[in-house]
Amino acid sequence: MEKHLTEQNISKTYTDKYGGDASPLRSKRLYLLDMDGTIYNEDRIFDGTLAFLEEIEARGGHYIFITNNSSKSVDDYVRKVNAMGIPADASHFYTSSQATALYLKENYPDQTVYCMGTRSLVNELRAAGIEVVTEADERATVVLIGFDTENTSEKIRNTCIMLGKDVAYLATNPDLVCPVSFGYIPDCGSMSIMLKNATGKTPFFIGKPEPIMVNFVLKKFGLPPEAAVIVGDRLYTDIATGRNAGVDTICVLTGEASEADIAQSEVRPTWVFDSVKDLARLLASRR
Repeated sequence: MEKHLTEQNISKTYTDKYGGDASPLRSKRLYLLDMDGTIYNEDRIFDGTLAFLEEIEARGGHYIFITNNSSKSVDDYVRKVNAMGIPADASHFYTSSQATALYLKENYPDQTVYCMGTRSLVNELRAAGIEVVTEADERATVVLIGFDTENTSEKIRNTCIMLGKDVAYLATNPDLVCPVSFGYIPDCGSMSIMLKNATGKTPFFIGKPEPIMVNFVLKKFGLPPEAAVIVGDRLYTDIATGRNAGVDTICVLTGEASEADIAQSEVRPTWVFDSVKDLARLLASRR
């Protein structure tokens, strides 16, 4: 278990990696946290994660995990983070799977959805009252793809068959890669590119950078955008979401984005830190 950071081993200044004034973080009440590449990598928790979460709560704030990774259900995620020692239950999560279920119910009510995704995604959609099929089916009027860690050539073939029909086409998230212990593996965005090469069709992406998840959580807590901050490792999803939702952002350099990426990107975070460990130190100072 990580030791609580003390005044003796922390910086006394509220600045980010580049000396930017990070003092507004003192007034943030809601931390919207990406997961893969931000607080852990696969099954390895990052140094400082537990201290960071403790500091948020010690200041009377809340943390919510908002993830584009649709391969796991909320229950799966609760078990995963609990095994790492992270105190969380279902109320701490809002995923692209949940956002997708809400989007489908609001925009395609009572329609049958063909899904290329994991069993967890399919079960989560069905639990939300959505009729889901996983084989090519004439009844389906919507095609949905997610980050499918259980993908097969048969699934890809069925998806191409369905995309040859007059259907709405959605995807849970545009992430190109998912960080793992040895580097990266293709995520939903890369899978959509593969399918575009075969069918010529591009989906509408529901997860980040669309502000759907952020707006839902802000409404749930009854907070304005200026009371929240998004912490993530991807410029084109996490940081772009903040821009689209009017919420401040922090980019950590433990995942996909590098300093060179930030320097060259039109999508800039409000602050940059090497890791959540630095955020823990910052929040622990001047409490």
